[in-house]
Amino acid sequence: MTQDDRFRKLGLMVGLELHQQLDTQRKLFCHCPTKIRDEEPDGKFIRRLRPTQSEMGEIDPAALFEFQRKKRFCYEYYNDSTCLVEADEEPPHELCEEAIDICLTAAGFLKSKPVDEIHPMRKIVIDGSNTTGFQRTTIIANGGEIVIGDKTIGIQTICLEEDAARKIADDDKNNMRIYRIDRLGIPLIEIATDPDIRTPEEAQEVALAIGLLLRSMGSVKRGLGTIRQDVNVSIKDGAIIEIKGFQQLDMLSTLVEFEAQRQEKLLEIQESLKVRGISSKDLKQKFVNVTDVFEGSKSKVIKNAIKAGGYVYAVRLPGFASLLGLEIQPNRRFGTEISDYAKFWGGVGGIFHTDELPRYGIIEKDVSELRNSVNANENDAVVLVASSESQCRDALEAVVHRAIEAVNGVPAETRTPLPDGTSKYARPRPGSSRMYPETDVRPVKVTGSRLKTIKKNMPETIEKREKRFIKDYELSPDLAYQITRSQNLDLFEKIVKETKVSPTLIATTLENTMVSLHRDQVPTENLVDDHFLELFKAISEKAVPSDAIPPILTFLANHPKSNIGTAIESTGLGMVTSSEIKDIIKKIVAEREDFIREQGDRSVGGLMGIVMQELRGRADGKTVKKILTIEVQKLLEA
Repeated sequence: MTQDDRFRKLGLMVGLELHQQLDTQRKLFCHCPTKIRDEEPDGKFIRRLRPTQSEMGEIDPAALFEFQRKKRFCYEYYNDSTCLVEADEEPPHELCEEAIDICLTAAGFLKSKPVDEIHPMRKIVIDGSNTTGFQRTTIIANGGEIVIGDKTIGIQTICLEEDAARKIADDDKNNMRIYRIDRLGIPLIEIATDPDIRTPEEAQEVALAIGLLLRSMGSVKRGLGTIRQDVNVSIKDGAIIEIKGFQQLDMLSTLVEFEAQRQEKLLEIQESLKVRGISSKDLKQKFVNVTDVFEGSKSKVIKNAIKAGGYVYAVRLPGFASLLGLEIQPNRRFGTEISDYAKFWGGVGGIFHTDELPRYGIIEKDVSELRNSVNANENDAVVLVASSESQCRDALEAVVHRAIEAVNGVPAETRTPLPDGTSKYARPRPGSSRMYPETDVRPVKVTGSRLKTIKKNMPETIEKREKRFIKDYELSPDLAYQITRSQNLDLFEKIVKETKVSPTLIATTLENTMVSLHRDQVPTENLVDDHFLELFKAISEKAVPSDAIPPILTFLANHPKSNIGTAIESTGLGMVTSSEIKDIIKKIVAEREDFIREQGDRSVGGLMGIVMQELRGRADGKTVKKILTIEVQKLLEA
């Protein structure tokens, strides 16, 4: 069975929600610039956020979850690039027209049908990422499609929404999260696909294709954090799991594969519990204080908790023996899943369970006494936590809740992606109660004349640009394919436009030389667009030879605050003058007089390599050959 067959047998279904920052002059609901800053902020303010009821009188479970964590939020701001709108001290301004046009352009590419009138909505979000306690979003178009190979993937919606504040740090001591509001309000386009994707590889192909389409429009931001994916994954008899904020497009297939594996293993656990005769009624919130069992424990976690005035509490999970130790994702076991619930709902550092004991300073005698204390037999698992009494109870309540979910199968939830492609529990899935109309922003009519103007000015696609590069810039097909799909595309076109350097040399430097330098441990991440622009301008003005590109880029990467003049001077790779070339050639001609008289005019070809090696590429070949030919003739005629 092939991998594709395996995932189809599992009934894998994937839908993507791609979020891309737009490169507009202003934010979505105010006139501040869309600029992320590294300088120290000018000030800060602190807020608490609370959930509100929907028009039906219901409270969204995800909002309630965040509220129960009782966090405070500190917001950092800049006086000259953020305003009272971001601070929620002033009503939002009108929608950014430029952002609307970009979304309508995307709708044209994807054959989506624009709405007649754009109505902003509020989506409750009280994790602190928005000062208002909600995110403003609006539907721009419905339906559409994108073709990947011979398969058509449906598009559900194209939305326009405001980006969230930027998380800076967590202050656990004060139960506070710190955000910066420079990113808050930057326009985001959200493209949501139908759940038509059936394999992990297909998911990655669709994400890359949509990303390329957006880049071809030329109105989106580039770089880390400017594009994020929400990935919805389910398998037959599983549940829709939303993995939010995934940024590593090259690992998207791994993320989907590991989530399908996780749900498959959870269904196996459900079947094992069924065979063992365990139902949700068997799982009780009967928490036992077992502090006395661990009074002399060598476990550092337990010793520190008791020393701080805390306790050790335990709960029995009937029939769960060996299941908590089952690996459901690489390096993540079912016990890890349960621990995630305990951490988030109870605020504890983690859990211990009998599938992994004796270990961590807990000895066999402790385990035996623990089992006796909670009346557990060999078929049961026991989970224990060490913290304050209230935290222990909250954590174990979450443990029992997650165990009950295991009896029922796969719980629908929102998860956070991890760097290796696995994921962890983030919060419950939001419900339908989180959306309600935005009354502070006027709707925008989408007129026929506006759509005609957009259709008339549609930008060229990546495929058309690739063909143009081959024709106009004489790039090879491989290099044209590479550069048109690169993050360096805009930089490439800017350098081509502003210098007289060969487009092939520019593209090769950006796509191949940079990779080689990175492999050689050069800190290429320190290089910015101006470094390349200055370098190629110097080459264009014949101030530096093309052979000097790698060492000069290496110098600039190690000294990013230096300019091109300093780099040339420090490396000694600037172009030599005609008189210096002449002196070097005269010296080489004098040293090889016998060779020249023997070979005659043919000696020029043999000497060119020697001269160029001496010059280390710091002179134009045509100039060198001209001077060398003159000097050889002088010697032959003497």
